[in-house]
Amino acid sequence: MGRPFLKMNGAGNDFVVVNALETPFTPTAEQARAIADRATGQGCDQLIAIEPSDRADAFMRVWNADGGVVETCGNALRCVGQVLMQATGKDRVVIDTAAGPTAAARAADGQVRVDMGPPRLDWTEIPLAEEMDTRGIELQVGPIDAPLVHTPGAVSMGNPHVVFFTDRLDDAFVRGTGSLIEHHPLFPEGVNVGFARVLAPDHIRLRVWERGAGLTKACGTGACAALVACARRGLTGRSAAVDLDGGRLFIEWDEATGHVFMTGPVELERAGSLEL
Repeated sequence: MGRPFLKMNGAGNDFVVVNALETPFTPTAEQARAIADRATGQGCDQLIAIEPSDRADAFMRVWNADGGVVETCGNALRCVGQVLMQATGKDRVVIDTAAGPTAAARAADGQVRVDMGPPRLDWTEIPLAEEMDTRGIELQVGPIDAPLVHTPGAVSMGNPHVVFFTDRLDDAFVRGTGSLIEHHPLFPEGVNVGFARVLAPDHIRLRVWERGAGLTKACGTGACAALVACARRGLTGRSAAVDLDGGRLFIEWDEATGHVFMTGPVELERAGSLEL
């Protein structure tokens, strides 16, 4: 008996979404990897289960393409929000995650706006292995006297991010540097690695090497982390359009609440059935 799923994407970051509200869905890491495999499985960056919650409309569980369970995923929150809003007829739903509850609401043009909560900016919250100012941590890539990138910002959006400010965004550089930094000893839980090119005070071009997933077309928490890191350095204001490989997200770091809001597209690609 196959397990129904929806194939969805948010700005190109793609997911296999399984409704586990009534029937539990408990794939092994090996099964999660098999589903995510683009050659032999359904192919996705992350596998998502929508589970029951006693404190929210649902709980979202996230597996990366490598089979590891992670705290949250910004683009998936929009997709799950859309599914739940369509199912319930509500204009706003609360989705619990391992990083805490978040709210998703309908936005203009069929987009979904997610309250990602406040960024976590203390070194212990990223977490880092040692105390540092997270506006610019002591980390560089390349020769000591002429590093290719250095002093990135560090931000947790419920998952750890480091953001380099650079004009170099080519595949080889992003892959090489991202894979180097992802498991750097400074990050005991690993880290997502962003490469941000500030085009204007309200416009960022971003590529992200995701922990456990590699180079993806978009990373929602990465876009949030990039805006926060740029704003803390005075490179942008508190809101910006963030252009990722798969599309545009609009990120606002609200001064009144301190919360980060992400607005972006949701696409349903197809429905299908999983054979576990």
